[in-house]
Amino acid sequence: MEASAGLVAGSHNRNELVVIHGHEEHKPLRNLDGQFCEICGDQVGLTVDGDLFVACNECGFPVCRPCYEYERREGSQLCPQCKTRYKRLKGSPRVEGDEDEEDVDDIEHEFNMDDERNKHKYQAEAMLHGKMSYGRGPEDEENSQFPPVISGRSRPVSGEFPISSHAHGDQMLSSSLHKRVHPYPVSEPGSARWDEKKEEGWKERMDDWKLQQGNLGPEQDDQDADMAMLDEARQPLSRKVPIASSKINPYRMVIVARLVILCFFLRYRVMNPVHDAFGLWLTSVTCEIWFAISWILDQFPKWFPIDRETYLDRLSLRYEREGEPNQLAPVDIFVSTVDPMKEPPLVTANTILSILAMDYPVDKISCYISDDGASMLTFEALSETAEFARKWVPFCKKFAIEPRAPEMYFSEKIDYLKDKVQPTFVKERRAMKREYEEFKVRVNALVAKALKVPPEGWIMQDGTPWPGNNTKDHPGMIQVFLGHSGGHDTEGNELPRLVYVSREKRPGFQHHKKAGAMNALVRVSAVLTNAPFMLNLDCDHYINNSKAAREAMCFLMDPQVGKKVCYVQFPQRFDGIDRNDRYANRNTVFFDINMKGLDGLQGPVYVGTGCVFRRQALYGYNPPKGPKRPKMVSCDCCPCFGRRKKQKLAKLGATEEGVNLQGMDDDKELMMSQMNFEKKFGQSAIFVTSTLMEQGGVPPSSSPAALLKEAIHVISCGYEDKTEWGLELGWIYGSITEDILTGFKMHCRGWRSIYCMPRRPAFKGTAPINLSDRLNQVLRWALGSIEIFFSRHCPCWYGHKEKKLKWLERFAYANTTIYPFTSIPLLAYCTLPAICLLTDKFIMPPISTFASLYFIALFISIYATGILELRWSGVSIEEWWRNEQFWVIGGISAHLFAVVQGLLKVLAGIDTNFTVTSKSADDEDFGELYAFKWTTLLIPPTTVLIINLVGVVAGISDAINNGYQSWGPLFGKLFFSFWVIVHLYPFLKGLMGRQNRTPTIVVIWSILLASIFSLLWVRIDPFVLKTKGPDTKNCGINC
Repeated sequence: MEASAGLVAGSHNRNELVVIHGHEEHKPLRNLDGQFCEICGDQVGLTVDGDLFVACNECGFPVCRPCYEYERREGSQLCPQCKTRYKRLKGSPRVEGDEDEEDVDDIEHEFNMDDERNKHKYQAEAMLHGKMSYGRGPEDEENSQFPPVISGRSRPVSGEFPISSHAHGDQMLSSSLHKRVHPYPVSEPGSARWDEKKEEGWKERMDDWKLQQGNLGPEQDDQDADMAMLDEARQPLSRKVPIASSKINPYRMVIVARLVILCFFLRYRVMNPVHDAFGLWLTSVTCEIWFAISWILDQFPKWFPIDRETYLDRLSLRYEREGEPNQLAPVDIFVSTVDPMKEPPLVTANTILSILAMDYPVDKISCYISDDGASMLTFEALSETAEFARKWVPFCKKFAIEPRAPEMYFSEKIDYLKDKVQPTFVKERRAMKREYEEFKVRVNALVAKALKVPPEGWIMQDGTPWPGNNTKDHPGMIQVFLGHSGGHDTEGNELPRLVYVSREKRPGFQHHKKAGAMNALVRVSAVLTNAPFMLNLDCDHYINNSKAAREAMCFLMDPQVGKKVCYVQFPQRFDGIDRNDRYANRNTVFFDINMKGLDGLQGPVYVGTGCVFRRQALYGYNPPKGPKRPKMVSCDCCPCFGRRKKQKLAKLGATEEGVNLQGMDDDKELMMSQMNFEKKFGQSAIFVTSTLMEQGGVPPSSSPAALLKEAIHVISCGYEDKTEWGLELGWIYGSITEDILTGFKMHCRGWRSIYCMPRRPAFKGTAPINLSDRLNQVLRWALGSIEIFFSRHCPCWYGHKEKKLKWLERFAYANTTIYPFTSIPLLAYCTLPAICLLTDKFIMPPISTFASLYFIALFISIYATGILELRWSGVSIEEWWRNEQFWVIGGISAHLFAVVQGLLKVLAGIDTNFTVTSKSADDEDFGELYAFKWTTLLIPPTTVLIINLVGVVAGISDAINNGYQSWGPLFGKLFFSFWVIVHLYPFLKGLMGRQNRTPTIVVIWSILLASIFSLLWVRIDPFVLKTKGPDTKNCGINC
């Protein structure tokens, strides 16, 4: 399908397929027919046979014969674009190096088509044309009325899909065989102002490496430099950086000491009850035991924290060699969006522009946009984004812009002239900023237009009704905006592919929200490009580091460690958060401490965005198996303990080759022989064939019409019926936090994940800085954890049979599902200080000097653990304190409601609707921070806050009335009460807002509940032990 071929909409079940043309006006680019030499500007000329002169048969870079012969005679003999050595053409004199070539004309014998066809007869192709048919009629390619989507030749490496038209389909297919382009990721092929920017960058990297090795000098031989480069390329692409022992060892010692102190403390608490307030004592001890269990689950997975560093230069040396095609693996990038009113199109557009401009070979990037709301606003905004990308992408690559999202780049308050040496930069930057402002105006106009829906529904520019007018009943839609044909920028360079996808939706089908949309993207991308790796991003998470994909490839393409890596997770970083981070939106304690600890075990959990997946891992395959180590067998006698029996060794040596098996290949063969692929992956022969191609690439011998039909078919609403999608494959269903569940399933199969933290953050997004939105976000996360806890995938009991999940990793996953239940003891513990103040009772008996050491040691160990964590992680103490505060705020509000809603869903079947977090921001800096939005989540923390304030006032008043002897016991009670108030202080500030205005309903409910509770407590005293007998105050002590 051409980039301008039109929107393709259809339904497989209804046997419909419609092509809508003329929905957009394509802006013509300059003539790129290749008739002029890109070096000297003269005409290319003709050969002796009258054909157009083609100097390089690999990429077809336009060069005239004089420049071609001069380059062969005096230059490097390499093509300026693909760096392939020029071969001798008919009529050209021989030069040094031609002796190794056959004495024939290369252009006539460049490809042997018969040999190539015989060479690529794989087992996957046999399956495609064999028994994998699922009952559809034969494809009539000649009379097909559908436009071709993808060229039929196989591309197992690059994964590209060339796009042809009706009239020139066969011509483009034949010519593309001789003009396959492999552009270098940093160069500007096809530009009339082509310079040696790439070559200079290469030399600079080599000079830096030589300086590090200490051997840069005029006497260094070129051959030695080449050998040094080869040696460097063979080195690992990444390495673990262990935490310094001076930092980690004291940390571990304090953890052990804290565990011992905690045991003594709990023993003392259990063995010393408070008889006159037995209920208060029992409640407090129960809460403390639960807190101890929760702390163990959270603390011990952080026992082996590590850092990692990558070597991007080694990656280039190994997979981007001069004179050879680029061998970096293709990447399919997924961006999901639902509601353009909550996820503004301008935010999504910035994410897409940063993807299209990333530092990666353009023929290896494919960006898929999932519009799960079938909104015409998203579609038209994406069309405008594609047009603006033709100008933005070359600007970014020419001047090495960071970040490559225009909104963030132009709003940065930094010196944008730093490190810029090109004289034209200022002029072009001003022009580009003006272009972007005009682009924003056009998108804003689309948004304003979409606010009022016409009665007859939306109409496209060619008069066709928009297929997605009914968002709950519409066909599947696919549109290629940028691609191989028609996807060039203003300078003639190829742009990455940009594909719009909206899956089919019909009433009566379960669509599984975001997880279902992501699985639809997995299938449609497998049919169209089938890259071996996939990067998923939320629509508001733009690429802040253009080399982020290369960072991930340093792990996934590493021959040593990459084979068993299922995904590479990047930390989440956010823009637009207030300086004090009042509600812990940055969540740095989790991303910089917990995730580093998990990376030292079996890998970090998947957090929903900023993650590069291995496609084979999502398909449910197990990781490859290494050679089995022989077991130690001992004899009966002591001296030969640990000696292997000779018979065992002989048998092991005879079967050594059989032991060293490739697990992934074994799994595929086993599945081919023992199960039906269609029941696992669905009834799509082309898609099933793509799942067997471990290195990716489009399935061979597939007609364009069949691929188009298949792309619509795999996103149909009934495709997943009676398959393993969502159960064992792709994103796992059953929870609104599908990310945790998906990563957990992979780890249970034996895969490991990697945590990558480059110096420049890879991705940045937006976070809800408003209190109500933040609490609703935390509520959604906690509710997903509750759903996992009550499902069959609960980490407490799932996956024990395989024994592939490490115990400390299981602790971490168990903690992610159990933590919402901590809200119940936390709420009770936060109300205990106020109860003690109101009743003049305390949860602890009068303690001796020796017993007080338990309390002092426990508090010291708690804060020592936190301080030492900050020391090895680099997290600031302010961030740590904000995290502690919001742990209390979210615990007694969002987590508590999540437990209630989760129990209602499990016991009563009452479901909770998923609410998309708003990504829009206030025009004023941090204006959204002070906006107040009413929600029932605010009632519990407000009530707790007022109760404690009332308790403090009542306690102090009682101490004043009773005299000096009452102040001693009062200080212990006030300490715990102030602990609660200080932790809820950010909540109090958010409740008051900027103008110190609180909604009347909040004040009324909170004061009413606090007053009723306080009065009832004073009257009833439910937890205080009642004593029977005479009143000593009335009749005396000897009564």
